[in-house]
Amino acid sequence: MTNVLILGANGQLARNTTRMFLQTTDARLTLYLRRSSRLTCPAPQRATVVEGDVLDRPTLEAAMKGQDVVYANLSGAMKEQAECIVGAMHATGLRRLIFISSMGIHGEVPGERYSSVLDPYRDSAAVIEASDLDYTILRPGWFTRDASLDYQLTQKGEPFKGHDVSLNSLSALIVKLALTPGMEIRRNLGVSQG
Repeated sequence: MTNVLILGANGQLARNTTRMFLQTTDARLTLYLRRSSRLTCPAPQRATVVEGDVLDRPTLEAAMKGQDVVYANLSGAMKEQAECIVGAMHATGLRRLIFISSMGIHGEVPGERYSSVLDPYRDSAAVIEASDLDYTILRPGWFTRDASLDYQLTQKGEPFKGHDVSLNSLSALIVKLALTPGMEIRRNLGVSQG
């Protein structure tokens, strides 16, 4: 049984991925968020809700104990959060990180120019890539709500294909990455509809 720590557990993608973990796997989940009152525990026998800020190292390290995988779905001070995650993972001996970023951080979307709004995503990805962790950075397109489980991946440096990806496709990829040792380690991947 895999233990997964979900950082930013109240986000739209994180909630969808939590549902998919619970419906399709036997993984045990720790749902970490700043205000735990905003989230009802979806399956008390397999999920635990923990209140904490990713920038609070002692609380973050406590939540990492006994985990196999960290899945981070964050916003805000992303560079500082990435630095805290890397430091806490080193302190607890945890290696596997799935980190959600954004399409466009490497100028990889043909015909698009993005403003400084993407700087926090770009800076946090650089922190993760500079670490020695077994990371996978995902740069998804815009979320859609269709039921499809169809996606395509592009490597860092390759042009992004399309602009959209369904929440279900992205959640299915995250679950697969979390439960498949060695899959796409130390990769920075664009994710769009297949």
